[in-house]
Amino acid sequence: MELLEIGRIIRSHGLTGRVKVLSYLESQDVLDNLAEVSVGRSIQEAATFPIDSVQTGRGCFILKLGGIENTDAASKLVGSSIWMPLEKIKKLPDGEYYWHDIIGLEVFTEEGRILGRIESVFPTGSNDVYVCRGSEKEILLPAIDDVVRKIDMDHRMMVVRLMKGLADS
Repeated sequence: MELLEIGRIIRSHGLTGRVKVLSYLESQDVLDNLAEVSVGRSIQEAATFPIDSVQTGRGCFILKLGGIENTDAASKLVGSSIWMPLEKIKKLPDGEYYWHDIIGLEVFTEEGRILGRIESVFPTGSNDVYVCRGSEKEILLPAIDDVVRKIDMDHRMMVVRLMKGLADS
């Protein structure tokens, strides 16, 4: 089963074993139908826990995990990542992608010059920014139509138009 990292536990919450999770989700609605999550410092050592309850908030969510009954048990999970089964996320419309789909794409200019690979993605409010790292340097690519000309998931590549100031030629 393939897993998707959806957050990191930042602290215990209350006295009954709940944990506060820094959310990596753009929309918290995926949590509504989630029965269980995997929790651990790495995927290899992650353990699966049933979700007893979830409260969503802005940028965070509060989880009550089955088997975690007090503050001490919850505190031991601080710093751990939360993963969910990849097949539980909803399909996006054509032309829209999850961050995990974008990370790792090879990036080319419209002229065919390789720039590197997408290493990470971060939100800015108005649009996401793709961090492309190549052998020469790092380039920050705004996720806008004027820059991102084509995404080919079959060939794991992205074609971009470098606007003035994005990269030196």
